[in-house]
Amino acid sequence: MKAIRFIGAMLILAVLTPPRPCGAGVLMTRSEALALAFPNAERVETRTLYLSAAQQAKVARLAGSDTGLLATFYVGHRGEEITGYAVIEATTVRTRPATVLILIDPQGRVRRVEILAFFEPEEYRPAARWLEQFDDHGLSPDLRIGGDIQGITGATLSAQAVTRLVRKTLALWSILTEGD
Repeated sequence: MKAIRFIGAMLILAVLTPPRPCGAGVLMTRSEALALAFPNAERVETRTLYLSAAQQAKVARLAGSDTGLLATFYVGHRGEEITGYAVIEATTVRTRPATVLILIDPQGRVRRVEILAFFEPEEYRPAARWLEQFDDHGLSPDLRIGGDIQGITGATLSAQAVTRLVRKTLALWSILTEGD
């Protein structure tokens, strides 16, 4: 009888207790991210890149991952000068989405990586200190886990997902700026 009361009490508690959020959720909105990306820009232009099959193959070769037909870049301008590029990219880490902001300087080097939204458990979210490893890197064979980028113990899938997005973004940037 005690066991039945205990189980009943646990069921009631489970029903009345609100579910714990899985992860941090939205950490920064798109407008906040773009303000962070281009604090001194006079204007921010949106450029949509429509990829041909050959360009998709180039991204796959350079980045080591596939891409879709379309990519959106935000380009900061001060007068006629380009101050930088930003991409807001979503991915699935394990089973839940994450959104990442990748800032690239005019020379094609990572200026900053920020997590904008993360719905996996909080302990899997890459820390700001880990994200700083990408700063000042261009696309190279060493821009990978086990190369210039250290992994995250207990959050391997998060580390791989962010690294894959950074590599893909740098490959897309090279296509975007081919004619510049």
